[in-house]
Amino acid sequence: MLEPGSVHWLLPASTVALFLLLWLLSRLVLTRLERLLARAASPLYARLIAAGRLPVALLILTTGLACLRLELVALDQIDTAVAQALLTGLKALVILTLVLFVDALARVSITRFIEQREALKSSGSIARILVRAVVLGLGLLVLLGTLGIAVTPLVASLGITSLAVALALQPTLENFFSGVQIVMDRPVRAGDFVELESGEQGFVETIGWRSTHIRMLQNNIVIMPNSKLAQSKLINYYLPQKELSVPVAFRVRYDADLERIEQITLDVARRVLRDHEWGVTEYNTFVLFTDFDDFAIRVTCMLRAKEYFNRFWVKSAFIKALHARFRQEGIVMPYPITALDLDQQAGGARAAPAQASPPRAAGSG
Repeated sequence: MLEPGSVHWLLPASTVALFLLLWLLSRLVLTRLERLLARAASPLYARLIAAGRLPVALLILTTGLACLRLELVALDQIDTAVAQALLTGLKALVILTLVLFVDALARVSITRFIEQREALKSSGSIARILVRAVVLGLGLLVLLGTLGIAVTPLVASLGITSLAVALALQPTLENFFSGVQIVMDRPVRAGDFVELESGEQGFVETIGWRSTHIRMLQNNIVIMPNSKLAQSKLINYYLPQKELSVPVAFRVRYDADLERIEQITLDVARRVLRDHEWGVTEYNTFVLFTDFDDFAIRVTCMLRAKEYFNRFWVKSAFIKALHARFRQEGIVMPYPITALDLDQQAGGARAAPAQASPPRAAGSG
């Protein structure tokens, strides 16, 4: 037989035991479900479940405490002030659960968004931190308001403190927000080949909080502050697309057959673009006669490479193939020469003394 006093505590103790059992079951179910989804190649849902572990545990705890409070109030086993404090705590737990759930959902969503875009993989930490800061900051303000703490003076104090911190960390914050601007505006992306205003060329490796790392062709790293990068003029050879034209200039003699030169050059260019692994086969190459040089006619042939870094090999293959074809066809490329008109200079030298001799006076013998 149970004593009369023990009946008052039997129902609350049973409630606590029930919710502890429910919490253990939820952990087992979530773990099992996460493993099944990971094996089924569903990483997104597996991450959602992993991120929802803590919110689910807090939700079970909050529900259990709410039921326990109601039972204690019904049995008149709790003081009114304690019941009111417990109610306030339950409200705070509900808000905390919602904030953590939204934070987990935002983290999974932003991670998924970054993984689907190659250009954001190296700079995704900036986006994650911004989203988490906004969610947790708003949640903290709501939580403080629920606990009865005046938020307005706190916000004003934070504003003054933030202003002082911003003045002290102005260069750091300038680089940070410049990094955010680069990520959003996307003038450069991770993997792009760029040329800086100072002349350095290389591949963008990472876009971080403070700086952007650019790997040069010599395998060195240029560390560029984000604020400098955002304000400087640069060339991105991967925008709007990786393909780019490759002009190749050479000279032919004045007495050469230009129609024949054009046809041979086009044949060689099309064959190089078709056979070379980095040539653009469908590009409609063309030849232009651009200038009368001192000793030859200047010619330019336009090729097209799949990306900037490949243009050197495409150009080299074309020069070798064109040189061999010209030798086969008997076409000689002119050497730089200087022509001297000796007759003209000799005639000028003879005329000079005659013009310089003074006229003789009339009647002089």
